[in-house]
Parts: sequence; C-alpha cells; structure tokens
Amino acid sequence: MNKKINKIAAIFALLSLVFLLSACSDNSVQKSKEAAGSEESSPLVIGVLPDVDSIPLIIAEAQGYFEEQGVEVRLEHFKSAVERDSALQSGKIDGAVSDILAAAFANDGGFNVKITSLTNGTYKLLTGKEKNINEVAKIKGRDIALSKNTIIEYATDKILEKYGIDPNDVNKVVVPQIPARLEMLQNGKIDAATLPDPLATLAVKNGAKVIESTDRLGINPGVLLFTPEALEKKEDEIKAFYKAYNKAVEYLKQNEKSAYIDIVIEKAGFPEDVKDAIVLPEYTKAELPSKEDFGGVMDWLVKKGLIKKAYSFDELVDGRFIE
Repeated sequence: MNKKINKIAAIFALLSLVFLLSACSDNSVQKSKEAAGSEESSPLVIGVLPDVDSIPLIIAEAQGYFEEQGVEVRLEHFKSAVERDSALQSGKIDGAVSDILAAAFANDGGFNVKITSLTNGTYKLLTGKEKNINEVAKIKGRDIALSKNTIIEYATDKILEKYGIDPNDVNKVVVPQIPARLEMLQNGKIDAATLPDPLATLAVKNGAKVIESTDRLGINPGVLLFTPEALEKKEDEIKAFYKAYNKAVEYLKQNEKSAYIDIVIEKAGFPEDVKDAIVLPEYTKAELPSKEDFGGVMDWLVKKGLIKKAYSFDELVDGRFIE
C-alpha cells in the first residue's frame, strides 16, 4: 500500500515539475519577445549641439522626413560637447553631431565609435571692433580666447598655420565656455576669439570682425558618428536616417532661409538676434570626411600628445551608409 502511495506521489511530483518548467519556459519566451519588441521599437537617438552642423537634422525632423522613411528619430539637444560625449558613453544616445577629434579621443579611451559622414559647419577667428586687427598677419603676439585641446583650438592652429604663423607665437587664453568667450570679445577684454556659428554671427552683428574661417580655407573636421552598439543593432534605422538627412539637404538648397529659420532658432536654441544676419554653410548630401582633414587632425593630436597613436582612416570611418 505504501509503495502504491509513494508511486502516485512521485507521479504527481513529476507532473508538477513538468508544469513548472513549461510555465517558466513560456514566461522566458514571452519576456524574450517583449525584449525583442522593445528593441525593435526603440528610436534612433541623436545628440545635437546649438550649431549650424545640426540644421539638416532639425529640418528632417520638422518636415517629417524621418517619418517618411519609416524610422523614429529623436534629437537630444545638448549645451556642451562634454554633456554630449557623456551621453554617448553611457548609452543614452546612439549617435551625435561631433568632430574627428572627439572620435579619436573616444577610441583612444576604448570606446569604439565610428565616423559615418561629415557635417557642414564653420569656425571663425574674430577680432574685437576696437582692436585694429583686420588680418591674420596682425594676430601674432596677441591674445586669442579659445578652448584647449578641442576642435576650436585645432581650427585656430590651422588658420594660423595657413598664414605662416606658428601657433606658439600667439597667447592662447583658455575660456572653455563659448558665451563667456563671446562676452570677452564684445567687451574688449580679449584681442581675438575663435567661435562657431551662430555665436560668431552674433559677434559680427555687435561689431566684431571675421578675419578668417575654416570654411573659407576648406577645413572641415565636423562629423556624424555612431556607437558600436547602434551600428550593430540599428543598421537599417541609420540607413533610413541618412535618406531623410539627404532629403533635408535638398530642402535647404531649394528654399529661402526665411522659410525655415524660425523653426531652426526655436529647436536649436539659437539667439533670436542672429535670425537675419546668420550665413549658413553650403550643405552637402552625406559624404565621408576628406582624408586630408582626417590626417590633419591625427597629426595634430599626436604632435600634442593627446592620443597614444594616430588612427588610420579605415579604423575610425564606416562608409557603408554613403550612397
């Protein structure tokens, strides 16, 4: 009798175990499906700064081009490159409007972002309205406000070198915050400053003079880049993103600035004062940065001891999204 009871108990225990395993399996499958669905539906998040490089992305969003391409894109607006890079490293954003220097710094630190295209922006060397400096040749020995070890310092050095001036022959005054740099220039507390647009335009409106700019010299270190995880898991979304980006560039070429400047000022956080004065760059459809610009940045970074080695073009650039 006891043997019979024990046998029945064993059967019930076995059945209970089967049901339990089945339930766990179903639950795991459901969770996997939910996770997959969540991954599929997650938007492509791009970090942007208040600069002219980001305008095609703002136009693509405003005109519904991302939606037309069937991709959900969310633009995250940052006030500084430090905040943007922190968000990239922590996985809060998938990609960003950035520069070749930032890509090299990230890879040097073990975070293998890839450059996928260039962007169109400009950096301007300006002098104060009462400083009597109307050409680059007269900047030798004078004070220039800039941010150290950044695209701003790189642009400044390149401008000086184009005119045969050793960057060590000027006094670089480190002013990391762009608004503070602008204020010093306007108040006559500094001889010159290097600024991006739109604040360079604001400085000119208030009396400063542009003595040279990177776009006039054909220097363009601005890029779009993506994290390794985004490149692996969101390839289709990035392809769709670039189709929308190119359509936005076409829109910018075909329409007067008055048709879109209000939405740009609102979304990008540009000062209202630049509305009529700002001169936008000649936007181009997505293309890779030039090897000359890339090599120039690597040489500069290595010479200053800012990275351990110079990266090759193929190490940092992923060209699969360029049509």
